[in-house]
Amino acid sequence: MTVLRMDNVGVVVDDLDAAVAFFAALGLETEGRARVEGPDVDRLVGLDGVRCDMAVVRTPDGHGRLELMRFVSPSSPAGDPGAAVNVLGIRRIMFAVTDVEGTLARLQELGADAVGDVVPFGGRHVLAYVRGPGGVLVALAQEEG
Repeated sequence: MTVLRMDNVGVVVDDLDAAVAFFAALGLETEGRARVEGPDVDRLVGLDGVRCDMAVVRTPDGHGRLELMRFVSPSSPAGDPGAAVNVLGIRRIMFAVTDVEGTLARLQELGADAVGDVVPFGGRHVLAYVRGPGGVLVALAQEEG
């Protein structure tokens, strides 16, 4: 058996509305919002008393999706929202954009912070890293030429 596709990447956030607004400013579209809870959810994720508000956002081409989740209960343990890009685990999500500088400016208006500089990379791309709500790291990639 082989993998058919990757359906989504789950991102736990502390402010669902801010995360949805951040990804909307990036150009993603909200596909839906819901609250999930109950015994089946508890059994699925291995936690008791789960109540989770979630939103699914997708890229304009419809292929990439993020499942943004805010756990009402049990509350999420504190993480390090300023963790460096080399900390173990899923550290960033990369999006192809048409204008790195303009996209970065839009995201900074929502309070996002640039991680480093906007950098030409490999003669083919312009890249930038930005830290959004809850410390989520997003890479922006613009193809040159």
